[in-house]
Amino acid sequence: MSDHDSLKTSTHDLPVSDRLAEFMRTGWADTEARDLTQLENAPFHARRRAALSALFPGETLVVPSGQLKVRNNDCDYEFRPGTDFAYLTGEYEPGSVLVLAGSDATLYRRPRSSRETDEFFRSRDGELWVGRRWSLAETQIRLGIACADVADLEKVLTELDPAATRVVRGFDAAVDAAVGTTDDGFRDGALVAALSELRLVKDDWEIAQLVDAADATVRGFTDVVRALPADRDSSERLVDGVFGLRARHDGNMPGYGTIAAAGAHACTLHWWRNDGVCRPGELLLLDAGVENVHYYTADVTRTLPINGRFTDVQRRVYDLVFAAQEAGIAAVKPGARWRDIHKACMTVIAHGLAEWGLLPVSAEESLADDSGLHRRWTLHSSGHMLGLDVHDCARARAEAYLDGELKPGHVLTVEPGLYFQADDLAAPEEYRGIGVRIEDDILVTADGHRNLSAGLPRRSDEVEAWMADLRAAGPRFPG
Repeated sequence: MSDHDSLKTSTHDLPVSDRLAEFMRTGWADTEARDLTQLENAPFHARRRAALSALFPGETLVVPSGQLKVRNNDCDYEFRPGTDFAYLTGEYEPGSVLVLAGSDATLYRRPRSSRETDEFFRSRDGELWVGRRWSLAETQIRLGIACADVADLEKVLTELDPAATRVVRGFDAAVDAAVGTTDDGFRDGALVAALSELRLVKDDWEIAQLVDAADATVRGFTDVVRALPADRDSSERLVDGVFGLRARHDGNMPGYGTIAAAGAHACTLHWWRNDGVCRPGELLLLDAGVENVHYYTADVTRTLPINGRFTDVQRRVYDLVFAAQEAGIAAVKPGARWRDIHKACMTVIAHGLAEWGLLPVSAEESLADDSGLHRRWTLHSSGHMLGLDVHDCARARAEAYLDGELKPGHVLTVEPGLYFQADDLAAPEEYRGIGVRIEDDILVTADGHRNLSAGLPRRSDEVEAWMADLRAAGPRFPG
């Protein structure tokens, strides 16, 4: 067997002769791009790196993008870069690593596979197989950051002082191993928390990405209504697939597992199987968001009457959730605290349940911290931060998140819900199996708030009119 045959990656790969390998190395045009300009987002990433470095003076910060993950055999999942890495660099390739030391930032990444070697046509990661990579020089121009070959990274990392180095761990085992640790992860944890807290307030470019994701999500919900039959059974997988088509067409994919919960499935808060039946006369709870090409995601929920009309009981539940969401959105403003939004939603919910006679205590008693009986039917919180992650900034300290003051640039969801389990004997029979959630993406502005997903109707009569108009126009898919 020749040396070239030793490059085979699987037993079904065809052998390559020495003559073919030599022929493949010659006769290729120069494709280096020399007319590139810096991307519009590059200055934003530079400012974020500077803000992070200022929090850890005299230290080196190491942030990997992550590696490909095997789905089965030689097939990988589609790569999604680590959130912190994407936030700091704008680079989305696997195997890349940012090394940040004060004002010095270096992006280590794979260079292009030269046409003068066998890699470009023989390696599993060669450009003939997976496409052209940006060269180091091209990347440096586009992202405005110094670039180096990732092959040189191990030596750099092993020479770092662990006592003056922090790593975002869990994304690249080789990076984790190359940099030692001296404090059981407390230093690294502080880095991750700092990144989450920096990401709480979005800059102008990030807000534009979230608007883009929300707009695409509105189009996805519109597609679903147009495709969902009003007069016959269909499937949750139809809903999932139609929304997924829009997400794939207008962005990367859904930003999280779509919840297409029909009937009593809507009472399972994180229903993910999406293998049920959508029956006219029941409700469909659709919780979905498009992740745009820069990995920012929307997160929107609408609860829709499958046949286009709410029953009296469905409307009663829906209208209470809508009133709760209205109160929560109204509470979003600079200086408010995240808990204020949740409290506003829950006050409306508790009083509504008390009026219906469902609570064994008064609404005021239920709202007390040592009670919370209304939560039997609304267990989750009324929102969360939103951004590169659907549950964004999750590693921020409680004093910066749960108890932190809202500022212009915060983006959060407001999403109260009511869920009456099918076997809940504490609820009247007519309510059982009904689940309703309404969720929108809210930007805190200098003078209040802006609903980024306002393109979708929320009030029950507006939802019915919207569905009727869309169905009258007929199906239409992305294009």
